[in-house]
Amino acid sequence: MLSAPAWRPWLTLGRMELRQFEYFVAVAEQLHFGRAAERLSIGQPAVSQQVARLERELGVSLFDRSARTVRLTSAGSRLLPEARAVLMAVDRARLAVADPAGGTAARTLRLGSSTGLGDRLARVLLALRATRPATEAALVSAPTRARLERVASGQLDAAFVRGVPAAVGVELIEVWRDRLLVALPAAHPLAGSSVVALPALAELPLRIVSRRLNAPLVDLVTGACAAAGFTPVLGSHPGTLENTLAAIAAGPASWTVLYEAHARTLRLPQVAFRPTDPELVMPTALAVRDDATSRMVAPLIRACAAAAHD
Repeated sequence: MLSAPAWRPWLTLGRMELRQFEYFVAVAEQLHFGRAAERLSIGQPAVSQQVARLERELGVSLFDRSARTVRLTSAGSRLLPEARAVLMAVDRARLAVADPAGGTAARTLRLGSSTGLGDRLARVLLALRATRPATEAALVSAPTRARLERVASGQLDAAFVRGVPAAVGVELIEVWRDRLLVALPAAHPLAGSSVVALPALAELPLRIVSRRLNAPLVDLVTGACAAAGFTPVLGSHPGTLENTLAAIAAGPASWTVLYEAHARTLRLPQVAFRPTDPELVMPTALAVRDDATSRMVAPLIRACAAAAHD
């Protein structure tokens, strides 16, 4: 019998273990064993092994691993909300023990984060700490759909999302509008202008993430290009913004876009960041449960309002 606290990740549930549910949920949200392992900060073989053990225990396949893709099977889709419910119950047990009196003890705010928030995220957390010093923010990274589902189920208290018009079970509160900047080689003639006209980029390859991974961003950029009279030539995308900016710096000339708040945190002398004409703007919303009554919601919205002022 384990001597560890009752809600450690390896607690057994019959022959199943909590870590197996945690690993299963991570793979289900990322639809990629490697990215799930990175999120969990463990090796990919361990993730694959534990998911396989869970499948053997349940007697079903949870993922279709055919070809180069990972998809949930029908059994996996049915298990996902139940696995999340188990993990949520464990989180509630932790909170109950950490603050049994419900008083002024430290409280954890489970906040879903979004790529590219840059210095805005730090300003939100600083503003929140100023008004709620006993609040500890636990930042969670996951794809947009997974963040929304976890807010709706109560696993997250709130989450930042972009380009989402509506979602089941959550309320979306716009907290600011992010300007997108063009990133291009600092030595390129266009970098000499304070503002880059979109049509001037027509001849340069655009390095942008796959639409499958970020449809709102891709639709915004390609739609703006179409309105400016051209269809961008798509260049290769190395997979991460860091690699993309390195490729842009090294040449040949190409371009991408990133959020201004993120660009402010970067120091890359070989890459120039410029606003566009017309401007590219993406709304950022805070997703909370549609029946949220938590005392944390109002302070968090106020903190977002403080961070919205550049």
